[in-house]
Amino acid sequence: MSGSIHVLLVDDDPLTIISVKRALGNTPEIASVTVAEDGLAALALLRGGTLSSERLLVITDLSMPRMSGLELLAEVRADPALRNVPVVVLTTSSRDVDRRAAFELQVAGYFVKRSARKPFDELLQWMRSYWSSAEFAPGGAAGSS
Repeated sequence: MSGSIHVLLVDDDPLTIISVKRALGNTPEIASVTVAEDGLAALALLRGGTLSSERLLVITDLSMPRMSGLELLAEVRADPALRNVPVVVLTTSSRDVDRRAAFELQVAGYFVKRSARKPFDELLQWMRSYWSSAEFAPGGAAGSS
């Protein structure tokens, strides 16, 4: 991967937060991991400018209080300043309706938490592949100037 990735993890489950931070913390390509416990907190961080980066990846759960992952995705895709930010779903839901809704909102990837370690390994492998080959819109992945 070229460049460092800044990750915004949007999840309210403490075990998932610990697991993702542990997995990403051992990855030299990851510059930082910021946690938001729901979609509203994530939007505040994204729109507040504290996470502006050309190499930003949002990893979100679907089921959260106040604003779900799908609602967050809809807001991100509707915002011209954020619409190019890659968003990945990491969830327990393997329901077709959730997958379909996520892909309709142009999610970059969908990973189901099946076991304690497998989804995190899959996510890291996907991230390495994605960031090493992705082409980005002018102004960077996050639409920054």
